[in-house]
Amino acid sequence: MIGPVYSRGKGRDLVLGLRAGQKHCNMRGTVHGGILATLADITIGYSLAFSTEPPTAAVTTNLTLDFLSGTQKGDWLGNCYITRGAERIARASAVFLVTGSL
Repeated sequence: MIGPVYSRGKGRDLVLGLRAGQKHCNMRGTVHGGILATLADITIGYSLAFSTEPPTAAVTTNLTLDFLSGTQKGDWLGNCYITRGAERIARASAVFLVTGSL
């Protein structure tokens, strides 16, 4: 529902991103923090899962974001530092419960 989400690389080198659209924005016209949290959760989870062979199955048990700046419709968002161009707008970290292999 948040996509399209674009990807490049694998494992620890995985980079995910999206082009912020109107559907991602709150009433003030900035991208909603929940979108940034979802992007961070997906990125960190995929990086963990696909950094092993076979891929590791895990569920998020904690996700922490520090919002550093706002972002607008049309901005390109990606990574975990979530960035807009060269500016970091949020930092994310997560804890996962490993449940086996995918």
